[in-house]
Amino acid sequence: MTSRLFAVERYDDSGGGAMWQLPAPVADSVRLVAVVHLHTDEVVLALVEGPDADAVAAALAEVGWPTHRISPATWLYPWGNQK
Repeated sequence: MTSRLFAVERYDDSGGGAMWQLPAPVADSVRLVAVVHLHTDEVVLALVEGPDADAVAAALAEVGWPTHRISPATWLYPWGNQK
């Protein structure tokens, strides 16, 4: 099965990033790539690979991490291309 990249947004108004902790998704077909907290914007962004947005949403919901938006994403500069 082909994995696609998705940017997952979650709003964090805790003031200290308390909501950023993301357990690894439990679905075999979904992989957490990275998570960043944008303090000023009170947003947590996760890059997640999965077969489709519904599978990503289901895997994140299963581990108790609600999402506010899931958008298809494209790598512009993948880590593997660094020299």
